[in-house]
Amino acid sequence: MTETLDRRADALIRNSYYEATASRPLVDDPMLEGTLDADVCVIGAGFSGLSVALECRARGLSVVVLDAHRPGWGASGRNGGQMLAGFAKDEIVEKELGLEGARAAWALSVEAVKLVRERIGRYGIECDFTAGFMTVATRAKRVPDLRAWMEAATNRWGYSHLSWVDAADMRDRIASECYLAGVHDALSGHLHPLKYCRGLADAARREGARLFAHSPVLEVVRGARPVVRTATGEVRCRFVAACGNATLGNVLPATIAARIAPIASYIVATESLGKERADALIKDRTAICDNNFFLHYFRVSADHRVLFGGRASSTGASPAQLTDDIRKRMLGVFPQLADTKIDYAWGGYVDITRNRAPDFGAIDPNYFYVQGFSGHGVALTGIAGRIIAQAIAGDTAALDLFSRIRHARFPGGPALRGPALELGMLYHRIRELF
Repeated sequence: MTETLDRRADALIRNSYYEATASRPLVDDPMLEGTLDADVCVIGAGFSGLSVALECRARGLSVVVLDAHRPGWGASGRNGGQMLAGFAKDEIVEKELGLEGARAAWALSVEAVKLVRERIGRYGIECDFTAGFMTVATRAKRVPDLRAWMEAATNRWGYSHLSWVDAADMRDRIASECYLAGVHDALSGHLHPLKYCRGLADAARREGARLFAHSPVLEVVRGARPVVRTATGEVRCRFVAACGNATLGNVLPATIAARIAPIASYIVATESLGKERADALIKDRTAICDNNFFLHYFRVSADHRVLFGGRASSTGASPAQLTDDIRKRMLGVFPQLADTKIDYAWGGYVDITRNRAPDFGAIDPNYFYVQGFSGHGVALTGIAGRIIAQAIAGDTAALDLFSRIRHARFPGGPALRGPALELGMLYHRIRELF
């Protein structure tokens, strides 16, 4: 299952704008060979794993990070780049945690956004960060939903960075006829995720973490002193943090692994439009996402391209198969781009939970995991890493908070999970027609 998913993910990244525009180290991190000892072994060199590494090094712990590929190969290096406060399903978080728990979780999500901004400054990461994010409604029936969410975020969950944009002002914000209302978030924003992830990896190396690439974990031997094994080596440690998310495979116990499912999402990047034409599309280059179940998200890049994403699939269809479809969706928003060509098309797997709430927890007192970011991982992964490092240091308050969220398994096991998800997505596509 993991090998198949990895092959599909490799195919999805072949024509990635991010890979084409982010510099890579001249030499990859070495492959793990032999036996190492460390306080903490982190599985996965994406946003969450590198955040664990940085936070543990700040606490004086020795850290080894293992990745099956290289830093940023997975979702951290190929996502939409939108860095947001909150969660994919905020109402589920409140239902599970109660009002006070939801307020505490929201405060951590706001801290997550601030943490990204802080790390960009502290480590000098050049990742094209741009402030501003807006959720928009494309249908009249979705406008009340958007207003209700804004009021809940402001009055119930304590978020003070939102402002309402009515229909009369939408055309000033977005050069499109599609949108009836919006909620602007001044704190959230967007960035080049692969540049940011490689910046975190550089920072982790400078802080003394040891990173190993092309070292897929085959087994975690649990116990008072766990052993994390690859084909060519092993790490003997005091603590394990599993941060591989959608592509972690069978490393986690089946009861935990079955709580997430990989959903492929796709993005296209146009040719460069030039500064003047790009600026005319979206005021202040704010990142945009609609509030449909199968949503579209888009933004303008630092080199004046439109990056437009959406079109979820559980089967991992190739971006080339879907490029025309995504381009049509983009032209539905911006028909004035009919003369532009698509330079890049790529995709990757998002790890979702059934309730779209994050799944953080402990398998053993010294074996932690984070997964299920459900499309909100750019910021939330960073605070997840801090939460795990705090738990390793003995402060489990934040981890205990998220552990209270109940999660159901996806039915059918790995073989049937894809077909079951396709049926579920078909149901929601039909619902959105009415």
